[in-house]
Amino acid sequence: MKIRSVRAHVLEAALSQPFAYSRAWYDARAAMVVEVETEDGLTGWGECYGPARITAAAVESVAPLLVDEDPLRIDFLWRKVYSALRDHGQKGVVIEALSGIDIALWDIKGKFFDAPVHQLLGGASRNEVQAYATGLYRRKSGDPLRHLPDEAAGYVAEGFKVVKLKVGFGIEEDAAVTRAVRDAIGPDVALMVDANHAYDATAAIRLGRMIERYDIGWFEEPVLPEDLAGYREVKAAISIPVAGGECEFTRFGFRDVLVSRAMDIIQPDTCAAGGLSECKKIADMAEAFGVRYNPHVWGTGIAIAASLQLLAVLPSHTPRSLAPLEPILEFDRTEHPIRQAILTRPIEHSGGLVAVPDGPGLGIEIDRDALTRFAAR
Repeated sequence: MKIRSVRAHVLEAALSQPFAYSRAWYDARAAMVVEVETEDGLTGWGECYGPARITAAAVESVAPLLVDEDPLRIDFLWRKVYSALRDHGQKGVVIEALSGIDIALWDIKGKFFDAPVHQLLGGASRNEVQAYATGLYRRKSGDPLRHLPDEAAGYVAEGFKVVKLKVGFGIEEDAAVTRAVRDAIGPDVALMVDANHAYDATAAIRLGRMIERYDIGWFEEPVLPEDLAGYREVKAAISIPVAGGECEFTRFGFRDVLVSRAMDIIQPDTCAAGGLSECKKIADMAEAFGVRYNPHVWGTGIAIAASLQLLAVLPSHTPRSLAPLEPILEFDRTEHPIRQAILTRPIEHSGGLVAVPDGPGLGIEIDRDALTRFAAR
């Protein structure tokens, strides 16, 4: 079996209303989907996190390295692409492109062996995963002290037992909003906060100390991703677990994170950090260091499916026991017209739980009409 083609699909959709995280406003959502086709007629699908048009250019640039190769030689092909671009692509867009390709190759491998990816990765430890609702962004109008608690309470009413709040809008406002959201969801629902590296260590520590009383599950990306010393400062100064890593890449990047003990929880994005192949290696490293692993997920149903396949095989955060603490799935609840539309069967939650797809490969089918409908002009 040989690879016949590697294609990049850039998808875009306008939003009904803009929303913001700490560093930017969104008025549209984009996605970059990778399609790998074999001469035998098998098709694999992957997704690249990051700037869609740039990752598409990177995928198209490395495609000649893959054509006529055996798609089942996934580790070999990963190293082939990485080695070819090592001088210029140890982090960032090149690895994001390689991630989408790698996921598509695993999809092909699963279809070839008529098995879900999680079976090929070593076998599932779980067939469903608790999800946390990612939302609680800022809007152009309205008082965040009103609409964010209402939104959070809505997620709890849907069955979510974990929600994540966006912070990074100023320490005093962040503290007030965190309190309001905690009051709205009550003491029995887990609450995390995410600054998207809007602060330096001094500001992050101040905020962390102000919100510790609200029982925060983790403080995500308190400082810049390259500031591992700042991560260590924050981690040492507050009782809230410190999380990060969505902007880190490959086992080599996470080696430095783990050795330096910079984070309590790492969050590689499967569509960015190197794909399923690399993220499984990162997960094994994290287990050896006793660091928790919860993947970052921000994309379409392909990204969700790939993350679920990985989550199925991740070890529990705690040692084997009668009540283990399990890894959880980030489940984006913001508007994303493309997310579920490209799947023939959407991936939904039920009471805050999401089933791991058990069909061959990623366990999903792509709606090609949707690819056409959302194709970037």
